[in-house]
Amino acid sequence: MADHRSRGQEATADDRRVMSATVAGNDTSLAAFYRQMSASERRAFWTCFFGWGLDALDFMIYPLVIGTITVMWHVEPGIAGLAVTVTLLTSAIGGWLAGYLADRIGRVRTLQITVGWFCFFSLVCALAQNFDQLLIARGLLGFGFGGEWAAGAVLIGETIRPAYRGRAVGSVQSAWGVGWGAAVLLQAIMFSLLPPHLAWRAMFAAGAIPALMLIYARRYVHEPRIAERARGTSADTPARAPSLFEIFSGPHLRTTVIGAIFVMGCQGGYYAISTWIPTFLKTERHLSVINSTGYLGLLIAGSVSGYLTGAWISDRFGRKTLFVSFAVIAIISVLAYTQLAISNDAMLWLGFPLGFFGSGYLAGVGPFLTELYPTRLRGSGQGFCYNFGRGMGALFPTLVGVFSKHFGLATAIAIFAVFAYALMLASVTLLPETRGMVLEDL
Repeated sequence: MADHRSRGQEATADDRRVMSATVAGNDTSLAAFYRQMSASERRAFWTCFFGWGLDALDFMIYPLVIGTITVMWHVEPGIAGLAVTVTLLTSAIGGWLAGYLADRIGRVRTLQITVGWFCFFSLVCALAQNFDQLLIARGLLGFGFGGEWAAGAVLIGETIRPAYRGRAVGSVQSAWGVGWGAAVLLQAIMFSLLPPHLAWRAMFAAGAIPALMLIYARRYVHEPRIAERARGTSADTPARAPSLFEIFSGPHLRTTVIGAIFVMGCQGGYYAISTWIPTFLKTERHLSVINSTGYLGLLIAGSVSGYLTGAWISDRFGRKTLFVSFAVIAIISVLAYTQLAISNDAMLWLGFPLGFFGSGYLAGVGPFLTELYPTRLRGSGQGFCYNFGRGMGALFPTLVGVFSKHFGLATAIAIFAVFAYALMLASVTLLPETRGMVLEDL
């Protein structure tokens, strides 16, 4: 009967969208996607989760030791922030190329290559003898840092069914907060056990831990079927290989340009806060590394909670509802945190909403970008938009460092975070709502 026709045969695109929404309505809980997963899907989920979390651990080490670096090597704040910017700029190139590579050789193989890359250069960072060497090592690390997200986000996005994609990919995105928390814990341990001139090196050396994930991924994680079909590696008719610049042509150009600007706003606001808040607590609130751990802990707890809540909101109410509501409240939160004359005790608790709204919207970025491109271009398009946007957002930490000389660090953070969130709001209005999108329809 027509009411029981299969999705792959007679159903139209609209039918499939309705079917997807119906399934989502049956179970709107955050963990619904996990209960419905097969064993292979769960292996892919945990590989992407830990890959992204360990990616965060590697990246967040530098912002946590930036104060030690500036004192030890007499580096100006603007120059110190340049290392963050360079890492994110190279991640833009690495993410684009890794996304293209994922469309050519597969999501899983590309994920393995990028994880190995950033683990190796984290070790190189630990051996740097001056700031110039550290800057170069961080720049090279960025290629793998951007590439890991590009391959992992597409892998998990194509593995999960439409009704649960927002929650699944958003839950993977929450691993960033876990990795950030692990970096803060690592900092507290290393700076308690070792003198500062050794502690920061030990932290970078620990950044090689993700290499262990390569063994697991190689053995247990498999390529999504939709990606195999798009590359012509299944029994279907061989597909035409995508061009590196195809995302800048025809109907894809507008999506690519606006998508990259949207991510620039998303990432610019987050990096303006996360890069400089540890230094803000130390220099303007006069808190030691150990004493600031609790402040960063609540900020990170809010971030993780925001990711998980944002993942649920993106499936329940839509991607754009998540972005608009969180951006508005993030503006209010960052202004309160940096501009109000409040006590350290009040600031401690204000860190939770700042982390919640200042980064939780990132849970929706992965599924949103996945749903904007057809499968054969998904790695290239998603990898470019996310990482180019992140690269441009990388300018914000440097600008905060430079402007802090004239306006003070608190005001500089507020200026660029608010501008970034406003840019995010403006650009998302020009992109379509994609909740419930069936990837085969693209």
